[in-house]
Amino acid sequence: MSVKAYVLIEVAVGKTTVRDVIAALKNVKGITSVEAVTGPYDVIAVLEGKDVNAVGDLVTRHIHSIGGIDRTVTCLAVTLS
Repeated sequence: MSVKAYVLIEVAVGKTTVRDVIAALKNVKGITSVEAVTGPYDVIAVLEGKDVNAVGDLVTRHIHSIGGIDRTVTCLAVTLS
């Protein structure tokens, strides 16, 4: 089973650019899509992992470690039957 998640990302003002964050995110294995957005968040990343723990590890170890990321919100995708 694969778990898909959307990570909503706020970039710290003045510390780095959204372009720099996007470039770094595109190099993270497991992230399938990265886009700049308007509104309360600056970037949305779509990622997939083998399970919820893999998704959590990807967010905490690989996304949170990128310079300039101020805050994230992770939304797990669910399938409704």
